Amino acid sequence: MNKPLLAAWLTAITATIGSLFFSEQMGFIPCTLCWYQRIFMYPLCVFIGLAFYWGDTRMYRYILPVSILGMGLAGYHYALQKIPAMKHFEMCTSGVPCSGEYINALGFITIPFLSFCAFTIITISMLVLRKMSV
Repeated sequence: MNKPLLAAWLTAITATIGSLFFSEQMGFIPCTLCWYQRIFMYPLCVFIGLAFYWGDTRMYRYILPVSILGMGLAGYHYALQKIPAMKHFEMCTSGVPCSGEYINALGFITIPFLSFCAFTIITISMLVLRKMSV
């Protein structure tokens, strides 16, 4: 059993189910940046799951760039929420503002923060997998 692949896959599944729960059950309307993060995360569920099933340790080559891009996007989104000066760089001009916070647990845990954590776990798992494959 490949533990880094399993950890990454469980993280991607949790993030996907969590995002669907927030929108479908809680009624939170995703902003533009939330949609982009979903575009990066949802395929990871499938690709990491297939890599785990097949035992393909070389799949990190395809997963790592996507998870790094997702991590950067989620970090940018979180910065929009928490750094007042970043509001000048906000992309969302109509609909739900990207700087809006549906949840704010403990003063710092927001949906983009959760997304950033998920992408970070996947990225670290892929870096570990890469090191194991060499």
